[in-house]
Amino acid sequence: MDFPPAIIDGLPNVCGWDHERSHATQTGRDRPVFLHECGIDLGRASGACAIALHMHQPLIPAGGPGRGSDLTREPLIGNLQFMEQSPYEEDRHNARLYRWCYRRPADFIRQLVHEGAQPRLTLNYSGTLLHGLTQMGATDVLDALRGVTCDPAYRHCVEWLGTTWGHAVAPSTPPQDFRLHVTAWQNQFASLFGWEALSRVRGFMPSELALPNHPDVAHAFVKTLKACGYQWIVVQEHTVENPDTGWGSPFLHLPNRLVCTNSAGESESILVFIKTQGSDTKLIGHMQPYDEACSQSRWHYKGRSILPLVTQIADGENGHVMMNEFPGRFVDVVRAARGSAFPLLNPTEYLEYLRADGWKDDDFPVVHPVRQRRIWERFTPGDGPEKLAKAIAELHREDYNFHVEGGSWTNDISWIYGYENVLGPMEKASALFHEKVTRPGIWSGEQRYRNALFHLLCAQTSCFRYWGQGRWTDYGREISRRALDILTHDFPA
Repeated sequence: MDFPPAIIDGLPNVCGWDHERSHATQTGRDRPVFLHECGIDLGRASGACAIALHMHQPLIPAGGPGRGSDLTREPLIGNLQFMEQSPYEEDRHNARLYRWCYRRPADFIRQLVHEGAQPRLTLNYSGTLLHGLTQMGATDVLDALRGVTCDPAYRHCVEWLGTTWGHAVAPSTPPQDFRLHVTAWQNQFASLFGWEALSRVRGFMPSELALPNHPDVAHAFVKTLKACGYQWIVVQEHTVENPDTGWGSPFLHLPNRLVCTNSAGESESILVFIKTQGSDTKLIGHMQPYDEACSQSRWHYKGRSILPLVTQIADGENGHVMMNEFPGRFVDVVRAARGSAFPLLNPTEYLEYLRADGWKDDDFPVVHPVRQRRIWERFTPGDGPEKLAKAIAELHREDYNFHVEGGSWTNDISWIYGYENVLGPMEKASALFHEKVTRPGIWSGEQRYRNALFHLLCAQTSCFRYWGQGRWTDYGREISRRALDILTHDFPA
């Protein structure tokens, strides 16, 4: 069966199907999936750009505190559905526009392909958004996306990035839960687009572009992604550094190789594409990456000529520029790029071209997570977690600004400090889940397993630690409470 069910007994398909998922994400990973359908003469290209759109809506207890309903009794629904239905929601007037934003990448691609152009878009939708669209019956959105994802006439124009199902922030999510988010998203995606489409998902975007920099957490992060079949990730420019200088990578428009070493001295590496500059949506809204690509010529690197790729990602639905100015600018750029030396590409397509041209992963420059150079100056990999903790504590005493919370595209926000009232119940639910649920003899396809996992993953959504104290922190605490109740009731000692 190519499409597993999207909803099972009222819950999203976030677990089970381990054999099918493993087969889809591990088999034929060295086989090119885009290059043979590319249709662009990359040999004459001077510069290229990749445009990625990130989309997300959380699942929430739909009534909301102080809005005439009991938060503890409200079902979990997508925030978009809440926006459309609630007379209290201040963003209600934007709901229809948001919904169009989630569909329109498919509309753009169909239109431009029919014109004879070569559009390219990289898409990243959170699992909670995909489930919310399914739950509210947004078949217009899902059918349009499925069409361009699966139809051979369009599929080479679209690349999907995996992510955490619940939009969880990797540096502050328990590593054992991070893997559950990764595999849950793969299940959800396959239920909507099929196992074959999942087999073509090679890249990953961390939620909030949050990259761990604690050596043990970063190593586990990369190891998990590789075990789940991912070959590359997108990172924010200021979240990685050159291991020799401590400064950023000088090769922003080439693949870099992220090397993560843990306290035991074990190393894992994965390729990264670097998103430059900050989280300003105007960069893509005005198609600045294309303008930058047009200023490029082939680089001379390691004695050879190599094609540079300008990589940029932004929220695909937030703000006036993305809602209203991006569509016209994107269509104009795709038309202008047709037959030029400055094509739009998707990252895996570009990577397949480089590999066909003889480039290997070890050829690319090395980076590691930001601030790790200072750790390695006083800690030797292999000395163990206790000495690592001591080195980190010393660095923090010497420099109050030093931390191992990682980096993200919103470095002015902490996902930990000030949110102890959300993190406490969330971490308690996580510990109880792994104490009661992941033990031998409990199958991941059981309904009680799925229900507990669903609530745990929902509770870890970054939105509940983004907007400060109030309505959103109340949402997070309530979902954690439900997770704890389910774990206590359905998994007795």
